[in-house]
Amino acid sequence: MKKKNFVTLIMSTVGGILFALGMCMCLLPEWNVFTQGVVIAAVGAVILLAMIIVRRRMEGKPAVKLNGKAIGTVIFGIFGALVLGVGMCLTMVWGMMAPGIIIGIAGIALLLCLIPIVKGLK
Repeated sequence: MKKKNFVTLIMSTVGGILFALGMCMCLLPEWNVFTQGVVIAAVGAVILLAMIIVRRRMEGKPAVKLNGKAIGTVIFGIFGALVLGVGMCLTMVWGMMAPGIIIGIAGIALLLCLIPIVKGLK
């Protein structure tokens, strides 16, 4: 295994676990640790973002530059993730099963549309 792959593996595992644990802490009211959950999730997100920078440096690539297309893609991805999240909240938190499933599927479709946007059609 190459060094860059090993570093990516470790950083993504640690960041993903911290982010997931933080989200669980925020979303489970029985634990009563909302504030601590936000902090742990933020630390996980920072580690995951740092992983991108470290990986690019180890590959000898320049820093990520955002042009107009990249910014549009990021905004589209954030919108798709938010739509999916709203569908999940409708289903799991507010007990609105049918609308939640429909909105969740729409969010999944939006996120799937990112594949041809990013990779391009050939």
